[in-house]
Amino acid sequence: MSDSDGGQHAPRRQAVDVALVLVAAVADNGVIGRAGGLPWRLKSDMQHFRALTIGKPVVMGRKTYQSIGRPLKDRTNIVVSRDPALAIGHVIVAATLDAALTVARGDALRRGANAIMVIGGGDLYAQTLEVADRLEITRVHAKPTGDAVFPPIAPAAWHETARSEIAAGADDEASFTILTYERIGIETIY
Repeated sequence: MSDSDGGQHAPRRQAVDVALVLVAAVADNGVIGRAGGLPWRLKSDMQHFRALTIGKPVVMGRKTYQSIGRPLKDRTNIVVSRDPALAIGHVIVAATLDAALTVARGDALRRGANAIMVIGGGDLYAQTLEVADRLEITRVHAKPTGDAVFPPIAPAAWHETARSEIAAGADDEASFTILTYERIGIETIY
């Protein structure tokens, strides 16, 4: 970085072989959850979510796991919880986010997966947004009430690289847009 850029650009980050990816469905008003669940039904987006995460480690908070109610098939499920007594069959429980990401990285490398997928909730998104490499956001065209929100996406840090508008299908409560954001200043190897 030269002095002539006025400090406007972050230094170029090193290439990444296992990307940290945040996957979230976010309403137009930023809401991602209500009362421990999703405030909408979008079957089309659930198929997209499955395609994105299959074969990769998924990291989630305890509340997100409880809202799903079971381990996600064909993915290594890692739940972050401060409860030392928490034990869930077919799930790895990690006491800290750092421990969860370490386990997820090892799992991704063993599987030959190119990404670790953080799938919620709001607290984990807030803790990982600044270190994430990519965002896979489903922008739900609705403004529901809710008690969990996605942190703001800073335009100076992220570049939109893909966009797909999806009309509401028979099993969808709203139309939505699938967006991919890449962190500015990072070279990702996929």
